[in-house]
Amino acid sequence: MTAVARHTVNMDRSFRLGPRKLIPWIVLITLDLLCDVSDGASQAEINKHLEIGRKFLSSGQYQDALTHYHAAIEGDNSNAVSYFSRGTVYLALGKANLALADFDKVLELKPDFAAARVQRSHILVKQARLDEAAEELDRVFAWEPHNPDAAHFRSLIDPARHDIALAEAFMRGRDYPAAVELITKILEICPWSSMLRELRAEAHTALGDSMAAISDIRSTTRLLSDNTAGFFKLSLLYYKLGQAPESLKEIRECLKLDPEHKDCFPHYKKVKKVEKQLNDAQEALQANDYKRCIDMSKKVLVSEPNVANIRFQAHDKLCQCYHKDDQITESLQSCQDALDIHMDARILCDRAEVYIASSMFDDAVRDYHKALDIEEDYQRAKEGIQRAQKLQKQAERRDYYKILGVSRNAGKQEIIKAYRKAAQKWHPDNFQQNESEKKIAEKKFIDIAAAKEVLTDPEKRQKYDNGEDPLDPESGQHNGFNPFQQFHQFHHGSPFQFKFHFN
Repeated sequence: MTAVARHTVNMDRSFRLGPRKLIPWIVLITLDLLCDVSDGASQAEINKHLEIGRKFLSSGQYQDALTHYHAAIEGDNSNAVSYFSRGTVYLALGKANLALADFDKVLELKPDFAAARVQRSHILVKQARLDEAAEELDRVFAWEPHNPDAAHFRSLIDPARHDIALAEAFMRGRDYPAAVELITKILEICPWSSMLRELRAEAHTALGDSMAAISDIRSTTRLLSDNTAGFFKLSLLYYKLGQAPESLKEIRECLKLDPEHKDCFPHYKKVKKVEKQLNDAQEALQANDYKRCIDMSKKVLVSEPNVANIRFQAHDKLCQCYHKDDQITESLQSCQDALDIHMDARILCDRAEVYIASSMFDDAVRDYHKALDIEEDYQRAKEGIQRAQKLQKQAERRDYYKILGVSRNAGKQEIIKAYRKAAQKWHPDNFQQNESEKKIAEKKFIDIAAAKEVLTDPEKRQKYDNGEDPLDPESGQHNGFNPFQQFHQFHHGSPFQFKFHFN
């Protein structure tokens, strides 16, 4: 009996536990095979590499073992032992295709190498190549009718065939949950099957679970070499999720394998364009270049008319940039367009800020509450509610922005310009003929002065924007503000017969 035959009968438990548990058995069989090898100077060197490789293999140092098995094969490419040993290391590393290639070489050199055929059938079962596995096992049974390992693997094949057929029927019937459950069970027996993972990815996609689909397709790119279709699918899935950078990364992997791929190349051009436009819009927003932010976001909507998650990002940018550019109506519409795609707590708060800028405090409070429904502890929404309620009470008393006719985003120069215009219009000296009109003008004049006082002082304006009027006597922070002191000179003791200086 050959060394192979002597050890084939002892493989059952090791095979069932997987390739790492198979290592002790492989060490024994390699030792016996070395005893069968003829002597000679070159053969002695090969045996040395095999012996050192065996030691590294037994200690789990697979890369070092591979180095010596490579050297043994280079020394003699007709030695079945070297290929068998290297194939075992590849199998332990989960490199099924490389392991298969080595076992194929073993069987080319030594067709009756039963252990190699059992190993090969083991891999084929894991890959769900069940017909091929059955053929290999039939050859083993022809030599060893009672081989327990061959019997074990043969017992897995028919149930797996039945389950795969049933899973495919579930897919045709669109019973995707049942398909996912059954394929998951089959993958316990056939974990290296790219076909099954693609099938489950299809079911996950139909169920809307894109991340699970991505995980399965990712596995196929490792199981199959030159899997351009897998990288293309990954790119599409990421793009539909709105993750343009990840989509671009995957499509580039496809183009590395085939630079002119009929699907990957046009998709690459589109994703690259959209990703750049989104980046440009974000950079413009951060640089306070709101006109460019709006322009680039609009370009995204033109470039991508269909994929909702990409369009969501463009509407989100428009919501923010229109607001910063004081285009309230456009901002509200863009916020709504984004929320129609995805109800997002941050965007609800962004829209609430737009409502506040328009003095629509009830709407702002309502959006903040919606944000809390999505994220219960969202601090921005909690603080926003308090601020909006304060501003609403404040507006019922005196709204400095309305008094000067400026927006809440107005800069200091715009505020001063509005102040001068209003002060000239409502100066009390313009209303000397009518006592009632004069009293109205005096009141407006005081309010205009107060508005200028608060809105041109950064600290006071910040307090006011947070819902606190620093000139309200009830706040205790008005500090004796005299609305006439800054812009009049008295004549004949009358506080309203004066010339004024505009700051």
